[in-house]
Amino acid sequence: MKYRKLGKTGLEISEISLGTWQVGGKWGSGFDDATADKIINTAIDNGVNFIDTADVYEDGLSEKAVGRVVRSRSEKVYVATKCGRQINPHINEGYQPEVLTKYVEDSLNRTGLETLDLVQLHCPPTDVYYRPEIFETFERLKEQGKVQNLGVSVEKVEEGIKAMEYSNVATVQIIFNLFRQRPSELFFEKVREKNVGVIARVPLASGLLTGKFDKNTTFNEEDHRNFNRNGEAFDKGETFAGVNFEKGLQAVDALKELFPGRENLAPVALQWILQFKEVSCIIPGASKKEHLLSNLSVYDLPHLDAGMIKQMNEIYREFLKPEIHQRW
Repeated sequence: MKYRKLGKTGLEISEISLGTWQVGGKWGSGFDDATADKIINTAIDNGVNFIDTADVYEDGLSEKAVGRVVRSRSEKVYVATKCGRQINPHINEGYQPEVLTKYVEDSLNRTGLETLDLVQLHCPPTDVYYRPEIFETFERLKEQGKVQNLGVSVEKVEEGIKAMEYSNVATVQIIFNLFRQRPSELFFEKVREKNVGVIARVPLASGLLTGKFDKNTTFNEEDHRNFNRNGEAFDKGETFAGVNFEKGLQAVDALKELFPGRENLAPVALQWILQFKEVSCIIPGASKKEHLLSNLSVYDLPHLDAGMIKQMNEIYREFLKPEIHQRW
């Protein structure tokens, strides 16, 4: 495992970390504690020291699993969670200091931890980024020792840039992968200026970049890759990184031609992200132990040379950039 600094937090975290949206099993299949514990323990066994969760993942069961395992280990493992998505309807007016404070306290109770290393606003409506009192709330929580650092998880580059105007925003979690390249432009420039940590989420475009899907692939009825392709439930960009599934398959086919004989493209896709020094860590998810080990196999690959990276980027420009680039 290799480690990078998480921006102004100063924390040294594993560059391949763990996202826990589906850590207890596949989307829509229910939560299994044994599966979650096995995945999280295996991650820590392999040097992962940063785990990202959220209060809405499986109605708090993900937070409970993360806390349960972390408390049982002797290693220092940093826990990041998120709050705000419980607000229903999820609108700007629902974001109030007392509401967010209660969510943080609930997360502490579920994880069983004395403090949370990082709490992130969970993709709030854009108007929230223009309300200083929301960001000041977390200064009070830091003074009380409940929170160590504040971050945001964003849908759009513009939201991340606005969030960084608040001096106490230490991290920005953003969708960034081979099929979603816009953050590497102005956003990364601002990150360098502000010394903000970048957590790259949806790094495999909801599994599209594994290369294991085809036109006949189907998904569980309760899987967002089935019901949210056009943004029916939440931002479209969360599902396949906003890429049209059929168009994405064409791009993946072109990618397979660059890596003949490689059945699993996930490590290559992660390797592409790691070329950017602005990225503090990547948080691929895993619904079983094998997925986690696949993600960690990135270190077994030969180095991606400049020529190969150029060809990978050309696939993005040819198949996806016109429809994707400016949207998020």
